[in-house]
Amino acid sequence: MNILASALQIIVYTVAIPVAFLSIVLFVKSRWPATTLWGLKVSVSAFSTVFIFIGLMTLMIGLTSGNSFIVYLGAFVTLIYLQHFICVTLPPPSSSGFEQAFGKNWENQILPEQQKYFIPHRMILKLPSWPEPQLEQNIPYATIPGTDHNLLCDIVKPPPMIKPSGLAFIFLHGGAFYTMDKNFRTEELFRHLAAQGHVIMDVAFRLAFETDLMGMIHDVKRAIFWMKENAVRYSVNPELITIGGGSSGGYLGLMAAFTGNDPRFTPLELIGKNINCAAVITEYPVSDLEALYYHTDESKTAWLKNKGLVKKSPIKIPSWLKGIIGNNYNRLGIDKGIDKVGTIAPLMGGTPDQCPEKYTIYSPFTYVNSTCPPTLLIHGNHDIMAPVKSTCLLYKKLIQQKVPALLHILPQTDHAFSRFFPSIAPAAHNLFYDMERFMALIANQKN
Repeated sequence: MNILASALQIIVYTVAIPVAFLSIVLFVKSRWPATTLWGLKVSVSAFSTVFIFIGLMTLMIGLTSGNSFIVYLGAFVTLIYLQHFICVTLPPPSSSGFEQAFGKNWENQILPEQQKYFIPHRMILKLPSWPEPQLEQNIPYATIPGTDHNLLCDIVKPPPMIKPSGLAFIFLHGGAFYTMDKNFRTEELFRHLAAQGHVIMDVAFRLAFETDLMGMIHDVKRAIFWMKENAVRYSVNPELITIGGGSSGGYLGLMAAFTGNDPRFTPLELIGKNINCAAVITEYPVSDLEALYYHTDESKTAWLKNKGLVKKSPIKIPSWLKGIIGNNYNRLGIDKGIDKVGTIAPLMGGTPDQCPEKYTIYSPFTYVNSTCPPTLLIHGNHDIMAPVKSTCLLYKKLIQQKVPALLHILPQTDHAFSRFFPSIAPAAHNLFYDMERFMALIANQKN
């Protein structure tokens, strides 16, 4: 018996003590380019429910063995991660949540049949199982004028037994304008939304190796037009096209939604066409490019690189990133190098001091007006890349223009939190909860 007790205590020391130390990262607000700390933080947050269980087991072993240190250790681990779990699963305040955007009776506007595959509440331990969606891959949605370059998308359709909602969600991946592709860590989200009858168009737009921001915005508007043209084919209401995404994808969604049919941001072949959206949904978006430049300390990191005081980014794509993206890195141009990833000045042609008007022209904040579609903004308040302050200012401007808008800032949460182990990540569950209800409300308002 003593041998078993000793073995359990050794296991506790081996597991619980590192878990206790890992909790420190939850309270640290890191700054770019501390990507290692960022990755560790979002992973620890995702596993917080697992760590609560480890804390409880440690506490029980401590009580059983009479070891006061293990008791205190177990209590600490349990409480610190329980506190985090509660923080990241809280609803937004009523002043900036669903009540503000859709009225106090917003829950009554959602039909019972729409709620079958909803997450029942924000505090869940694991995502429930959903029916497998239907998938169509690598569908050309546009050809760049004057070239034979086809832009591709994947279509995720509801399972055969699910009634279509009529809503299509055009999803734009993140990646700082330079990296990533469609179908990047989105399987859980797409399966969840498809189970509610929504069609997802997962878009691969051109990256910064091939085009500029205007070209990316044009690609997004081509995607909107394609979905409207193919609405009947996918049982979609063309007036229910919703757009959005995460990080730089959220930025492109905001730009496309807020500029609508503005000819300054519309491809020549689509001028005069209806490319308006019913709503825009963004996760940790970029809404002010000048704020982004200073938030990531780009001027300081650029100076340090020039002085040789920090290691430069690898010129060639590293094997781990190549493995994540798959065989498409050549098509996307990422094989040309990723040394500019995480910087905005090269894409803009200069710093905010050198070309301030360009930073203004290409910021979604500039185009907020009363005709903007309903907007959902979800952001972590420890975001290392996209400044949360800009998202808050964007929300305030939307409210001033009487646009139905919802702002949810998650405490102790960093960039791309919904892409790390979403099946068990409590912050990701909270985001899913907001998105599914927002989409249901949009579908009901337009149908």
